[in-house]
Amino acid sequence: MTALLLAVMMLLLSGCGRQKSDVITITNVSYDPTREFYEAYNKMFIQHYEVETGKKVEVIQSHGGSGMQARSVVEGCNADVVTLALAHDISLIEDTGLINEGWMDQFPDESAPYTSTIVFLVRKGNERNIKDWDDLIQPGVEVITPDPKSSGGACWNFLAALSYAKEKGYSEAEQKKFLRELYANVSVMDSGARGSTTTFVENGKGDVLIAWENEAMTVLKNYPGEYELISPTVSILAQPSVAVVDDNVDFNGTRDVAEAYLSYLYEDDAQRLAAENGYRPSNQEILKEYEDTFDLTMTLWSIDDFGGWDQAYKDYFDDDAWFDEIYNY
Repeated sequence: MTALLLAVMMLLLSGCGRQKSDVITITNVSYDPTREFYEAYNKMFIQHYEVETGKKVEVIQSHGGSGMQARSVVEGCNADVVTLALAHDISLIEDTGLINEGWMDQFPDESAPYTSTIVFLVRKGNERNIKDWDDLIQPGVEVITPDPKSSGGACWNFLAALSYAKEKGYSEAEQKKFLRELYANVSVMDSGARGSTTTFVENGKGDVLIAWENEAMTVLKNYPGEYELISPTVSILAQPSVAVVDDNVDFNGTRDVAEAYLSYLYEDDAQRLAAENGYRPSNQEILKEYEDTFDLTMTLWSIDDFGGWDQAYKDYFDDDAWFDEIYNY
């Protein structure tokens, strides 16, 4: 098998390739826990678009750790749209010129059609009596969370824990000590959020999973009576971001479909579908319809409280920043 043929096959298997047909094909490169949502959303959008335009659409999905997914687009994955865990991952693609400047202003709410937050998932009975972040640093508590070097969800997890420490008024030294003790209790650090869920649920590892709220809700739905969702007192407003990959859609001739695909995420039926899949609608009126679904009493910090993603990466996630310092202590 030639190297070229092998490369083509790998692209097709990864969800980043496409085959010629009369159907308009677009590729959505997304992060791990959106699988179930986009499986349902794609069916909804395809039906909507055909009714509106008379044209048939196929959507190819690709999922993985958000940081790895961003790098796959930079390295040639032919994504028409990206729906990633955080704005910083899309900015990495923007830096290469594949996405135009100002992408965050292309769609409402800074191109974040839904939000989430970070919660805990424990086994039924909550044997360790885990209620808040300080319970995660107790001796013997085994924590599961993914790696911030590859997972956008893991970055949100880290910042949610740090938000708690800041809310408590800890000094910088105390914040680092708290995080060091928390990560010392992490037994498995997968590359993506879904991998961590598999480690906790399928492989039975850990006492507590630090998870996206929507991911925890998916587990509750799929394993009724086996797990409990714990909302900590303090967390973070996690804003997954979406963008059109401008260079690719112009080459593919798919700009109209790609823009329609992301715009439709803001329509009422899509917002309600997001809520039913555990995501908090950006439409505040629709979010109120689901106030019994989500814990709206948590104190939520935001990425702005950390100076935005560029500053947060510089301070916490770049090489030799806080995460490296506390994890390699």
